[in-house]
Amino acid sequence: MMQRFRTELRDLVELVLLPGLAAILPWCWCFPVFKRLARLRWLYREPCETALQQARSRGWAGEDEAHWIWVRRLVTLVDHADHYLGLSRGDAWMRKHMQVEGTWPTGEQGVLLFTFHWGAGYWGLRHAAAQGLRPHALVATLSSQAYQGRTVMSWYARSRNAHVARTLGSTTIDVVQQLKQIIKALRDKHSLLGVVDVPADAAQVSMSVELLGLQARVPRGLLRLAIDQKVPVVIYITGLNATNGQRFLRIKQIGVYTTVEGLATDVFGELAHIIAEDAPAWHFWGIAERIFTDQPRA
Repeated sequence: MMQRFRTELRDLVELVLLPGLAAILPWCWCFPVFKRLARLRWLYREPCETALQQARSRGWAGEDEAHWIWVRRLVTLVDHADHYLGLSRGDAWMRKHMQVEGTWPTGEQGVLLFTFHWGAGYWGLRHAAAQGLRPHALVATLSSQAYQGRTVMSWYARSRNAHVARTLGSTTIDVVQQLKQIIKALRDKHSLLGVVDVPADAAQVSMSVELLGLQARVPRGLLRLAIDQKVPVVIYITGLNATNGQRFLRIKQIGVYTTVEGLATDVFGELAHIIAEDAPAWHFWGIAERIFTDQPRA
């Protein structure tokens, strides 16, 4: 009982109370506070230390591990805070605080928007919606074991998914349980938004790719769907400047592909590029052993 209480209290602090400061403080005040909070070792301690260990074992922790884990905590905090920022700020905030490179596709044909668990992604989809795109976001099942016995985390995850749906103006689609709906959406020329760097064990069909010079296994389904349906693909990433709190959005239209292997090479080549640019900003270091098939260094 006491352990459950501690877990719920930690989730309340890490997912609601601290990131929720972004809803009540001006960003020019809030971000310096977040930078100081990110120096607290207890904040997101277990996932951040696991991430550092996994990155170190694969040669991606760099020489200054104290700075690495500080950035890891800061990006995590800001990513959660964006939920509350998005609820309390309008598009004017986005225009002031985010630099944009590239353009979104226009026209009535559906597209597949691919992004990664890197940086702080909310304002990228907010910008897409502001430019008229209405993709269905593909989300993970919320009834998974990770949410059992964690009321605050379950509430937060459901609130965040609902917020994404409201922002995009389209319903979310469960990527595991609603495959037929995904195919129908593309045939009806609707757009889809998928975060593609998930472990292969979360999918029915997977494939091998090279990532950061290592072998990895990733889900094949969305990539195969892009080929079969001849759907144009767009890659976008939303990053955080850890110095000043500004955001950047990069949009890259890569078009229609004829082979899954070619698409996978280019998509995960983009992921490798941004990890090389800012390794601590990748949220999935903590589960790297589920993604990479190469054995890490001892």
